[in-house]
Amino acid sequence: MKIKWLGHASFLITAENGTKIITDPYGDYPGLSYAPIGETADIMLVSHDHGDHTGGKVKGNPKQVAGGGSKRISNTEFKGINTYHDTSKGSQRGKNTIFCFAVDGVRICHLGDLGHELSKSEVAEIGQVDVLIIPVGGFYTIDVATASAVCEQIKPRVIIPMHYKNDKCAFPIAGVEDFLKGKKNVKKSDSSEIELRAGQLQQATEIVVLKHAL
Repeated sequence: MKIKWLGHASFLITAENGTKIITDPYGDYPGLSYAPIGETADIMLVSHDHGDHTGGKVKGNPKQVAGGGSKRISNTEFKGINTYHDTSKGSQRGKNTIFCFAVDGVRICHLGDLGHELSKSEVAEIGQVDVLIIPVGGFYTIDVATASAVCEQIKPRVIIPMHYKNDKCAFPIAGVEDFLKGKKNVKKSDSSEIELRAGQLQQATEIVVLKHAL
């Protein structure tokens, strides 16, 4: 399976059978200058209804998955875990959904705009994770310290940072370098895409920084 970072919190995940899953497709939003999303997908995951996570035009009339609970589409089970966009149970920025699912035997967890450290019950509900896609910019989401703590809680094999300041995101948030400080096994890719296979992941946790495609 392949994971391609389009930009912000939007990723295109392609299974070996060609099924395509897109996460949080951003629309036209102040502070974001990523190119418009023109990708085709079969399934679209939406962690919450803010314009930088939904509103993007995705081709292919994808089936949308949002909110908590389990939903099966095209033989893939998507588990939505209800969380919050802030540390005050949603009173500031509302709710957020974490999505857990497996593609070709690789277990993926996309945290959306998680705004708080996880409880023991939330960690248990997430379960084992191979690839953790995590916001690291802070301010609107968990900050560097909390993101690092969440990685320790989940203990994934691969960590892919997202939702941070860069040349296409002018939000008042931190860049990815703040998250990387002091961490080992960091790979800065020259590509927007990574290919992973079940059973071939490293034992030690690896952080993979992708280039945005758009």
